[in-house]
Amino acid sequence: MRVPAILFALIAVASSLPAQSANLPISVPAEAGETHLRNVRQLTNGGENAEAYFSHNGKRLIFQSTRDGRTCDQQYVMNVDGSKVQRVSNGAGKTTCGYFMNGDRSILFASSDALEKDCPPRPDASKGYVWRLDPFDIYTARADGSRRKRLTRFGVYTAEGVLSPDGRRIVFTSLKDGDLDIYVMNVDGSGVRQLTHQVGYDGGPWWSPDGKQIVYRAYHPANPTELKAYSKLLAQRLVRPNKMDLWLMDADGGNQRQITHLGAASFGPSWTADGKKIIFSSNHHTDPKLGNFDLFLIKPDGTGLEQVTTAPTFDGFPMFSRDGTKVVWASNRHDANPHETNIFIADWVD
Repeated sequence: MRVPAILFALIAVASSLPAQSANLPISVPAEAGETHLRNVRQLTNGGENAEAYFSHNGKRLIFQSTRDGRTCDQQYVMNVDGSKVQRVSNGAGKTTCGYFMNGDRSILFASSDALEKDCPPRPDASKGYVWRLDPFDIYTARADGSRRKRLTRFGVYTAEGVLSPDGRRIVFTSLKDGDLDIYVMNVDGSGVRQLTHQVGYDGGPWWSPDGKQIVYRAYHPANPTELKAYSKLLAQRLVRPNKMDLWLMDADGGNQRQITHLGAASFGPSWTADGKKIIFSSNHHTDPKLGNFDLFLIKPDGTGLEQVTTAPTFDGFPMFSRDGTKVVWASNRHDANPHETNIFIADWVD
């Protein structure tokens, strides 16, 4: 995320949505080779839980979850030990991409409920592996979910919002001008400005800790055949995610350059606390049909690729705490039922 809600198509839907266990957190062993991770704890247990991101003070997480009898994601907050889970979205439509702001007194997230009160339909399976671009807009609210305010009114996919380190701007992805591009706006929704213009999917933007750079993932059709296929799906509000690499740009949109050339689905980039490396999820090292994504580190110049997780299943949506001592991510490891996705947190060993 930053990865969007559509990337949840990478995770199979759980066959049932069991009640969350009260015996949390659960201590679990790191996998062989996961030398950066210590004191791994599972914070949720059952259903689909993902995109957990730290508050500024590192004491809470905002995340999206399918629970409470709903069939698509709503926004929740909890303490970093998994306690005091509270829903902070209104329960209608589908939500994604939560983030703390305003000194942790407020949150932002995307919701489809202005146009779709019910959960959006899943893509037509006959079209193969595609994601649906749900009609999200971005909202803010108090940290308890009250006083919700709609920031954007584009009525098309607009999500993946992340607050700048100085708290003044939000970077996000939108289909508002006919292609999937990255934009920036003030925290009140004013001053919207487009940062990317190349045809293709530019998304998942994340500020560097100093606010000077933005890392993102991108797929740019390489030839007329790819462009035709991309455009045809986009007209149906669909996209096929087979190839995405990481890109980097200055905060004003300048100096855009590709930093990975892995030829696979790489997504969900964010930064280490010192800004010296980028952490992301990718399946470039395995058969994409297996759904095995792992976390990797890379330097902003594209060198020093290093594998972080080794579980033979999905690991994604990583974020470091502001002090760099902890990392949170979503994983299918240790699932009680096949394909459940849960939130995990670990102490970071540099």
